[in-house]
Amino acid sequence: MAEYEAAKASGEGAAILRREGLYHSHILEWRAARDAGALTALGTRKSPVSESRRRSGEATEVERLRRRNERLEADLARTKTALEIMGKAHALLETLSESADSTAP
Repeated sequence: MAEYEAAKASGEGAAILRREGLYHSHILEWRAARDAGALTALGTRKSPVSESRRRSGEATEVERLRRRNERLEADLARTKTALEIMGKAHALLETLSESADSTAP
């Protein structure tokens, strides 16, 4: 919190929050606790940042891409099956057409 408050430029504070995975609301909450005299109790608490927010952006991106890959693989399998069915239907229609032509009245 001291580092955030010492930041002079507005972008510096935002960079500190991003680096630590925090929100401005955390700073407001901690300031209120400090002003109320709860600074020592606040120092013993664990960070209010949840485990999901602590995950790096890279890990989140990998998970998102994994889910997208699974969805695209399922779409590809459905498309391949549909093409196979279309191919068999085409072959059947071609066979029927040839047999109709050969048995002309």
